[in-house]
Amino acid sequence: MSETGSSRLVTAAVLLIGDEILSGRTKDANLNFVARYLGDIGIQVREARIVIDDRDKIAEAVNALRASYDYVFTTGGIGPTHDDITADSVAHAFGVSIDKHPEAMGILTRHYEETGGEFTEARQRMARIPDGATLIPNSVSKAPGFQLENVFVMAGIPIIVQVMMDALADRLEGGARMISKTIDCFVGESAVADELGAIQERYPSVGIGSYPFFRDKQYGTSLVLRSVESDQLDEALKATFDLAARVGGKPVERVS
Repeated sequence: MSETGSSRLVTAAVLLIGDEILSGRTKDANLNFVARYLGDIGIQVREARIVIDDRDKIAEAVNALRASYDYVFTTGGIGPTHDDITADSVAHAFGVSIDKHPEAMGILTRHYEETGGEFTEARQRMARIPDGATLIPNSVSKAPGFQLENVFVMAGIPIIVQVMMDALADRLEGGARMISKTIDCFVGESAVADELGAIQERYPSVGIGSYPFFRDKQYGTSLVLRSVESDQLDEALKATFDLAARVGGKPVERVS
């Protein structure tokens, strides 16, 4: 954990789990949602990883991330099939046992009674929760996620990730909010590169990125500045705007 000014910077990592993501069969939609959701409450996503369905690799990633960030959010691998091994992997990472959770069993038993489905042994796998974990409600399919210390384990289906994030929001403590502003100018990156680097050195608490674009039949560059320190951001923004104007970029500022 780190401090920025008088406000604590709260950080997070997202761990996307599943062979299907790395193979390209499934296009991830969760990272963008989780990062934006957390950013809105003052939690900054600082790292994202994708890992295959392998117990040791998942456990290794979980342990590395939970030691480095305030929060870790995982998606995928808590369904009813043999390759849904996230719960076992997280239990392995924490060195705790895993078994059918009484509350989770009750939730799923009622769900299948109400829907007329058979509560098979495979479906009962979704009630296996590591020892000491707290459930994360799932209002869509009822199979819960879980929280173990600073690790939040969620399903991979985007709509379920969204309702789970809403369900656990009151457990999360946000900090300083990231402010992002953009200057669009119709010059190439090379025209601002050297001086932009000098501005970055003067304002280390401000992240500055440049991104080329082609718009209205013209090439240009978007200069994106991000910081939790509004005073430093404003100073860096002015310096960057002046630079863009000086090299003939006809800059336009916008809040992103």
